[in-house]
Amino acid sequence: MLDKTATVSALPFSSDLLSLTPLDNGKRKRKPPGTPDPEAEVVSLSPQTLLESDRYVCEICNQGFQRDQNLQMHRRRHKVPWKLVKSETQEVVKKKVYVCPEPSCLHHNPCHALGDLVGIKKHFRRKHSLNKQWVCDKCFKGYAVQSDYKAHLKTCGTKGHSCDCGRVFSRLVC
Repeated sequence: MLDKTATVSALPFSSDLLSLTPLDNGKRKRKPPGTPDPEAEVVSLSPQTLLESDRYVCEICNQGFQRDQNLQMHRRRHKVPWKLVKSETQEVVKKKVYVCPEPSCLHHNPCHALGDLVGIKKHFRRKHSLNKQWVCDKCFKGYAVQSDYKAHLKTCGTKGHSCDCGRVFSRLVC
């Protein structure tokens, strides 16, 4: 007789590790998106902050970076002292969740906040931004998020997989 229970051995992405919940048997199960930790600090960012790409700019060569740590690593090339020093007191960092600034959006509600800064930035660009800066040269479809554009380029112009019945699918269906 076949066992009807299935196990998944794939490891979650690092950003998914934050949203895992323990089960009774010691294993962890992923929370559905938009179900934040109730004890997390709720952060609301302005639309301008969510749309800007280079928040940290090198004062020597004007190269921009999305993270302060990347700027500080870059500054070492200019022989400028690296200011990131580990704090001597180990402060407990409170987990943060991010809400969408658009009042009509589901993710504006703290109960449906997103768990990381990259996620809220991508959400805001996809759903609320009209700036589609990455445009496909083949089909002229525009994307607000570069990773969506790159994923599109892999399949654009390729014919799908056709079935015996005549239907065409984007992926091979067994």
